[in-house]
Amino acid sequence: SMASPALLMRVVASAYSVAEKAATIVRNVMSAGDLGIVEKAGPNDLQTKADRLVQMSICASLARKFPKVTIIGEEELPADDVTEDLIEDGHCEEILKKPCPAQYTGIKEEELVIWVDPLDGTKEYTEGLLDHVTVLIGIAYGGKAIAGVINQPYYNYEAGANAVLGRTIWGVLGMGAFGFQLTEAPAGKHIVVTTRSHSSALVNECITALNPDHVIRVGGAGNKIIQLIEGKASAYVFASPGCKKWDTCAPEAILHAVGGKITDIRGNSFQYNKEVKHMNSAGVLATLRNYDYYASRIPNTVKESLVP
Repeated sequence: SMASPALLMRVVASAYSVAEKAATIVRNVMSAGDLGIVEKAGPNDLQTKADRLVQMSICASLARKFPKVTIIGEEELPADDVTEDLIEDGHCEEILKKPCPAQYTGIKEEELVIWVDPLDGTKEYTEGLLDHVTVLIGIAYGGKAIAGVINQPYYNYEAGANAVLGRTIWGVLGMGAFGFQLTEAPAGKHIVVTTRSHSSALVNECITALNPDHVIRVGGAGNKIIQLIEGKASAYVFASPGCKKWDTCAPEAILHAVGGKITDIRGNSFQYNKEVKHMNSAGVLATLRNYDYYASRIPNTVKESLVP
C-alpha cells in the first residue's frame, strides 16, 4: 500500500481548496454590493467584509484539519464560532499525488506556521481594480517560507462572459511552482513594479536610483510577485515599511521555488517563525533573475533610512 502523503503535501493540498473557497467568498461579497468597509489605521488601510469572512474561512478550515499548526492572519477578529458555510473541507488531489521533497517529509504539525492575508490589495478591491487582488496562504518551517498558495479571484475578469474566472498558483521549495506560465522579463529591460497607494519620497528616490526603463504601480504584494514570475516586471522594489509577513510568505515560497529571490531593501532574508514581528520594516526587493544587479544599485541613503 502507498504511504499516506506527507503532512506538508496535505497542508498545501488543503490550502489550495481553502483558497478557492476564499475566492468564491471574495466574489460573492463584491457581487452582493455591500463591501462593509472599515478604516483600520487610515484611508489607505482598509478592511472589508471580504477580508473578515475570508480570514475566518481560511483559519477555521485549516485549524480544524491541522489543529497544532500555528496560523497567523492579518485581521484581528473576535474568536466567534465560525458558521459551517465558511468551512472548506476539500483538498486538491493532484497535489497529494506529488512526492514531498525529501527534506520536508518528517515535518510535524507543531513545526509549521501559516501566514494568511485574506485579501491582499484591499484598497484596490474597494476601487474596482479587481485583477490586483489576491488571497495569500504561506507555509513556513524553521522560520523559512517553504510553500505557498496565491489565488487571484478575478484572474481573467476582463476576458468576457465565457472566461473562467480566477486561478490558483501554488509552489513548494524543491518542487517548483504551478498554475501559471513561468516567463522571464525582456532581456536588458529594467522594469520595476512598486506600490500604487503607499508611495513616499524614499520609495521614489530608490526607484529613480535604479534608472528603470519603465515603472509599474500596482496594488498587492501577491500581484507584484506574479508580475515577476510572468515576465511583466524584472524587479519589485518597495523602500518603505508597511509590508507584513503575511504579504510576503506565500509569494516568497513561490518565487524561491522557481529560482527567484526576495529580501528586504538591505538584503536580509525574511524570518517567518511564530515569534517574529509582523512588519517587514526594511521594505522589499525581489526579482526572478538578476537580483544582484538591482541590489547593488540601492543607494546607501535609502538602506540607512530603513531599519530592520
